[in-house]
Amino acid sequence: MSTTYLDFEKPIAELDAKIAELETLSGQKGGPSIKDELNKLKAKSTKQLKDIYSDLSAWRKTQVARHPDRPHLSDYIETIFEDFEELAGDRLFGNDEAIIGGLARFKGRSVVIMGHEKGRTTEKRLKHNFGMAHPEGYRKAVRLMDLAEKFNLPVLSFPDTAGAYPGKGGEERGQAEAIARGTQRGLSLGVPFVTLIIGEGMSGGAIGIAAANTVLMMEHAIYSVISPEGCASILYRDPAKARDAADAMKITAPDLLKTKVIDGVIKEPVGGAHRDPQRAMASAAKALDTALKNLEGLSPQELRRQRRDRFYAIGREIV
Repeated sequence: MSTTYLDFEKPIAELDAKIAELETLSGQKGGPSIKDELNKLKAKSTKQLKDIYSDLSAWRKTQVARHPDRPHLSDYIETIFEDFEELAGDRLFGNDEAIIGGLARFKGRSVVIMGHEKGRTTEKRLKHNFGMAHPEGYRKAVRLMDLAEKFNLPVLSFPDTAGAYPGKGGEERGQAEAIARGTQRGLSLGVPFVTLIIGEGMSGGAIGIAAANTVLMMEHAIYSVISPEGCASILYRDPAKARDAADAMKITAPDLLKTKVIDGVIKEPVGGAHRDPQRAMASAAKALDTALKNLEGLSPQELRRQRRDRFYAIGREIV
């Protein structure tokens, strides 16, 4: 599969193109032996990748979080869960493909999982509405959380959305109310609830399935009340200033960890999760397992109290 390079990865793209060219040349019958030259170029490419990703700005992290090859919810379901059984529909209007959820087994335990699916091909993106959920998606999430509490199953959620669907149909069917219900249900759950932000966690579209006991983030994910472009449009009257907005909003995992918006950061492979999806998802699975173990044995009252206290603590220690 060909690699999609971001704008700031141009030097790496040029090096990798040269490496590919030399590998093709050396592979030809009677081709020159250029093993040493290839090794030097590969080492240089690796070093450049490490240097660039060791100090990414908030805007560059936004680009990485939106990378088309980044692992989506469907990849996590296929890789780290077993026996997934999708449960569709909100029992009120219909089924929203932007949010996928159901029952599965994770590390030997039965769980309820839910999250946004953006889709990878044009056909899939249209099917899943680019991960932008309608009200019925959040009402489906509430139904899944009700089911989890009824059968005493932990809940794992995976926000990855640019925001809830802002169209007329969503507003007519009560988008704000549906998101509020989803948030309230998450806060009132009597079972362990762990959230992992895997890409974009934007606006109420994310928090509607993220009011959890433990909120984790992938290293290059972003999480905020609004997208940088939306913020720039409102504050600067200029969406082109999204780069400045991203820096000011503190949307990256390290910044959010300081303010206690999140509880942990999962390290990604050098160059982002899209460069080694299996390794990234393995790290995520390990962190999710640890988070669930830390919540095991707590009573419903203790889980609700812990969840309330973690949300009250957000931003309290900002100087």
